[in-house]
Amino acid sequence: MSKIIWSVIDEAPALATYSLLPIVNAFTQAAGVEVVTSDISLSGRVLATWNLAKDELSELGKVVQQKDGNIIKLPNISASVGQLKDCIAELQGQGFDIPNYPENPVNDAEKEIQSKYSVCLGSAVNPVLREGNSDRRAAKAVKKYAQNHPHRLKAFPENAKSYVSHMAGNGDFYGNEKSVVIDKAQKVTIALNGRELKTIDALDKEILDGTYMSVSKLKTFIAKTIEDAKKNGVLWSIHLKATMMKISDPIMFGHAFTVFFQDVFAKYADVFAELNVNPNQGMSDLEKKISGHAKEAEIKAAFQVVVESDNPEIAMVDSDKGTTNFNASNDVIIDASMPVVVREGGKQWNRKGDAVECVAVVPDASYGIFYEEMVNDCVKNGQYDVTTMGSVANVGLMAQKAEEYGSHPTTFELAEAGKVTVSAEDGTVLMSFECEKGDIWRMSRAKDIPIKDWVRLAVERASIEKVPTIFWLDEKRAHDAQMIKKVNEYLANLDTDGLDIQIMDVASATRFTNTCVRKGENVIAVTGNVLRDYLTDMYPILELGTSAKMLSIVPLLAGGGLYETGAGGSAPKHVDQFLKEGHLRWDSLGEFLALAESLRFLGQKHSDAKLTALTAALDVANDAYLSNDKAPSRKCGEPDNKASHFFVAQYWAKALAEGNDADLADKFASVATDLSENEDKIISELIASEGSAKDIGGYFKPDVAKATAAMRPSATLNSIIDSI
Repeated sequence: MSKIIWSVIDEAPALATYSLLPIVNAFTQAAGVEVVTSDISLSGRVLATWNLAKDELSELGKVVQQKDGNIIKLPNISASVGQLKDCIAELQGQGFDIPNYPENPVNDAEKEIQSKYSVCLGSAVNPVLREGNSDRRAAKAVKKYAQNHPHRLKAFPENAKSYVSHMAGNGDFYGNEKSVVIDKAQKVTIALNGRELKTIDALDKEILDGTYMSVSKLKTFIAKTIEDAKKNGVLWSIHLKATMMKISDPIMFGHAFTVFFQDVFAKYADVFAELNVNPNQGMSDLEKKISGHAKEAEIKAAFQVVVESDNPEIAMVDSDKGTTNFNASNDVIIDASMPVVVREGGKQWNRKGDAVECVAVVPDASYGIFYEEMVNDCVKNGQYDVTTMGSVANVGLMAQKAEEYGSHPTTFELAEAGKVTVSAEDGTVLMSFECEKGDIWRMSRAKDIPIKDWVRLAVERASIEKVPTIFWLDEKRAHDAQMIKKVNEYLANLDTDGLDIQIMDVASATRFTNTCVRKGENVIAVTGNVLRDYLTDMYPILELGTSAKMLSIVPLLAGGGLYETGAGGSAPKHVDQFLKEGHLRWDSLGEFLALAESLRFLGQKHSDAKLTALTAALDVANDAYLSNDKAPSRKCGEPDNKASHFFVAQYWAKALAEGNDADLADKFASVATDLSENEDKIISELIASEGSAKDIGGYFKPDVAKATAAMRPSATLNSIIDSI
């Protein structure tokens, strides 16, 4: 029997799995495929750290190296410190004997605890599993549905004032970057004033980048954006990726926080030092630290004075609760927040809950340029037309941790001023940097084999789609200059006759792509790992309304496949609603599409006619799910995620009953009839379960029995599925 591994993860997609997976297994086992689970949730990773659970992430790391590896990966939490602490507290409450996370370790024991927990923070899962490059695109049925049922994009105002502000290559990661190609496998050492920070095992032909963010110039830049926002009469907001760039971006967030409220931080510096206040964790953590202090009310009032003064307004995470952009470093995540700025007509929400024009502050020019061009394009040309706009697919370099946001083990907040050197094994200095105390220095890496595969995949997709295929590479950026040399070398060895393949800097590529999209033409963007992340949220959210509806296929270098199911950025709000009233609005379309691709891979690999028939029927079901508009409602008392699973099961069974495989047709004929004839009863049972609070036994680690009962409330549906 063939095997598909289904990841157990967090929040809304985890809840949905309790309902969906029994249906999936009932259908796939009929064609000789077993779907098994692997727990890579935040709670699972925490428990594995203390040997209280199997380290299933490491096991999956081995599976992706196998030629027949087949994994469906749902979105997981890239944990901030705040989320990690909440998870630890919940697990302790469930009886697990694990230590607290020491934010400010004061001895070796606490440093060891912090180090062990560090593997649970940020992008802990993706670097392990992504042993292949990314192929992300909209399924034709999904694109067709979006054009026929367009979601709303709000118009940009006439004479729009919204804009993006980034550092102009002056002291940021872009401007300070240096890059080298290693000429043989060897150890490479990063040192500060001669003292080792980290030694890595570099590979032959690997690209190594070194760069740093000047904190003094960052602070000057932040202060200027605040001044400009006030002068221009726009809302102020900062957009970072503190979940993935778990070292650098919380630090940048903390500096922005202290600059905006510089008078408060100066006045209460002694109190904050006494209480170990860390601005990198935001206002929510600060309020916890000062709780019960004699000056608590005074400090809160001082912050409020700044908020209500003649400073520019701060963008709000939750206007009703008074939660600002500075609440926590992971509240505003750039790849989710910036598409919303564009979708809303260049606006974000103020304290009153009104959508108003804004400046979006994206410090590093490396990627700020993309967002600047996106907003400028809409200011100049108006909002996009969902009914006619073209589609932007993406081929992303991400295999073997390629260009990983500044790899976490090689990102440092410098403890002193001086020279950072990157040296070869023989002592030769490959790169050096003169830095100040507190600067953020980081190294990124891109290995040669993944780069070669990335170029191959781009040509393969260009050959299939026959549309312009653009490598987003800037010859003025040190890393990209090295990449361009490799791209040109590897393109020369591939058949590119008749293909439109170009290399453009980020600004030019964005303009070219947007011009095509506005004309209804399709484009393939070929990008590094960070731009892959940003583009595959921006364009799908504009085109489809969500990035969760994109096909996300990772052809693994070893020969297997990893099938990702979309973004989980809105998942926490979905869980909040479910716990309050039993209604889950998470749309599992990403899971439906990933399952179809996973089954297709198995059917083609093994030339299995039965699997091919099962997959074809699921394709029909997915199309029917879209065309019949069966996505979950946002409103309690109307069909939700559980009902969407029922409809896919009904359509899938019907397609199998009417299909060419006699065994499957015979097996699913009665199932199709039962699901159809009992539709009203099943939907009634599902909706009857809504309207009341649900106890699932835990947010990060739900009780399986309680969560299953909450997500499988229809006895009629359960009986039909369990009898297959």
